[in-house]
Amino acid sequence: MKRKKKSPVRSARASKAKIQKDPEEIRKAVRAHYTKLALTETPCCSPQSSSCGCGAIYPQAEIISLPSEAIAVSAGCGNPTAVAKLKPGMVVVDLGSGGGIDVFLSARKVGDSGKAIGIDATPEMIYRARETAKANGYKNVEFRLGEIEHIPLEASTADVVISNCVINLSPEKEQVFRDAFRVLKPGGKLAVSDIVLLKDIPDEVKEDLGSWSSCVSGAVSEAEYIGAMKKAGFEKIKVEERVVYAHEQLMDYLKDADSKKYGDAAGVDLSQLIASYKISAFKPK
Repeated sequence: MKRKKKSPVRSARASKAKIQKDPEEIRKAVRAHYTKLALTETPCCSPQSSSCGCGAIYPQAEIISLPSEAIAVSAGCGNPTAVAKLKPGMVVVDLGSGGGIDVFLSARKVGDSGKAIGIDATPEMIYRARETAKANGYKNVEFRLGEIEHIPLEASTADVVISNCVINLSPEKEQVFRDAFRVLKPGGKLAVSDIVLLKDIPDEVKEDLGSWSSCVSGAVSEAEYIGAMKKAGFEKIKVEERVVYAHEQLMDYLKDADSKKYGDAAGVDLSQLIASYKISAFKPK
């Protein structure tokens, strides 16, 4: 007989306080995770429909148009370009660009008169994205090594700032939004896809750095996420889409984490703990 999964609520309630981790320790774990992805090509994103499959995120026509080298290392949870409303001539900045899938997609939308700039803290991803751009003849893209908390761009550079399932990885989310606000032109738009916390997660998940690198334990609530955007100065903040994850989808995210103490191995139901959000906002004119 199939065992009924236990709810994680008791474990979550037992620890209301946040489990504190050293920011640099988190950054090292995240870089290691995405260095491995860059070198081994084990993407979250794939043509199949899954919690993070390209087939469930991007229109098929867009997937076909993108370099396979970028798709091979994509790990997004949404399609921020779907709400960015990009136009020819715009300058777009992608925070946490990875292999460049959203940069290349943006580059097609802004055309030769525009530019798409990717920012990523993993050298292996930057090298890979630059090589992909060169091999596929992209002239209007650029990839810069840097932390999304300290974007290596001058103020008022971008018409649009996008990000795909990366801000949740930062231990300093308010700083990310402050710097995104800084690099946007007056009236510029922020369009992000990200993982947002719906309920408190079990301590075993919070304590696992692999879970943080897998976009789970670093997630914060909608109120905290949007609150950080407001503190940075953003206005007209709108939740464009909200997709709640079932247990199986969350376990798909945690496949590279040490999940022996939670989830299927512990008989714990992780349904409806997180959701993929699309959120837009504007810098005042």
